[in-house]
Amino acid sequence: MAAPRARLIAALVLTGAGALSACTMRPQDVSEAQGLAFDQAVASVGCELRTERDYLPVELQTGLSRDQAIAMARYRMAAKQAVGLEGGGVRLTTGACAPKS
Repeated sequence: MAAPRARLIAALVLTGAGALSACTMRPQDVSEAQGLAFDQAVASVGCELRTERDYLPVELQTGLSRDQAIAMARYRMAAKQAVGLEGGGVRLTTGACAPKS
């Protein structure tokens, strides 16, 4: 049951990224402070959002709903601050999640 839901979440994130590529404005219902908290929360779970196990702590730490967390992941991808992962999911690539050289 969890695997199909995780794939659905990943698909929603990835399909929405293309729609936002022309416009990289933060989601209207997410404050700047929540956006920063999102980055910190994602870093705290290993910089990747793939499954329920990743999304739930991010939602709890930020106060964001699932839809808002997905919208933030899409926004970060559109802003080139995150990348899609093979098999679904998103990885932040800035701040504490920046690739180590």
